[in-house]
Amino acid sequence: MLGFDRITFAPDVLGGKACIRGMRISVSLIVNLVANRMTVGEILAEYPSLEEEDVSQALRYAAWTSDDVFIPTAESA
Repeated sequence: MLGFDRITFAPDVLGGKACIRGMRISVSLIVNLVANRMTVGEILAEYPSLEEEDVSQALRYAAWTSDDVFIPTAESA
């Protein structure tokens, strides 16, 4: 999936949310930690099963999925 080989989806893991390598660590958790000023080093210390590339891919995936385009229709105007 577009170079996101560490991002996985499984219905039996966090209800199918985007996760890191099948673990119960979601992309949204990583984004939330970074948004609350946690450094990559602090995240890795808190979650020792993660690797630096996991955090990097989570952030890139979040950026990719948020690249939405709004196209107004007659109903939204």
